[in-house]
Amino acid sequence: MKKEVKDTIVVELGEKLKEFAHFYLVDVHGLDAAKTSDLRRKCFKSEIQMVVVKNNLLRKAFEASEIDFEPLYSCLKGSTAVLFCNTANVPAKLLKSYVKEGIPTLKGAYAEEGLFVGADKLEELAALKSKNEVIADIVALLQSPAKNVVSALQSGANTIHGVLKTLGERPE
Repeated sequence: MKKEVKDTIVVELGEKLKEFAHFYLVDVHGLDAAKTSDLRRKCFKSEIQMVVVKNNLLRKAFEASEIDFEPLYSCLKGSTAVLFCNTANVPAKLLKSYVKEGIPTLKGAYAEEGLFVGADKLEELAALKSKNEVIADIVALLQSPAKNVVSALQSGANTIHGVLKTLGERPE
């Protein structure tokens, strides 16, 4: 591969690192063409961009980045694919569906502004909530007390109305 092509690839990887908030490094060694196509198809449906890269070029893109990715350098061995996404837990959930097959496996990840190294971190990554999920939880928590107050006021109004009606209908 010519140096100009390598430089272009490093620049493109650097742009993807800036564009996407999260990425996963995945070992794809042992995937045949059909399984790779299936993985790419599932990634596309989940809004994940999958890029198979040369480890040295990815390392150069890491080094050129403003973020310190040094803990991920040890993951750059063997066949590596990078799964770029904007929702941290989506690739982890996708990879969990492949656990029984054993391929692909997680090498490391950058998610929620934290570095995760090792396949044992898959459960932690899958358990992360996306920004939208956290916002929905907060809204639900904020709405709950208001709903309780409105409900209590409505039931109290019916009770007071019933008492007044009964008292009004009573002979004196």
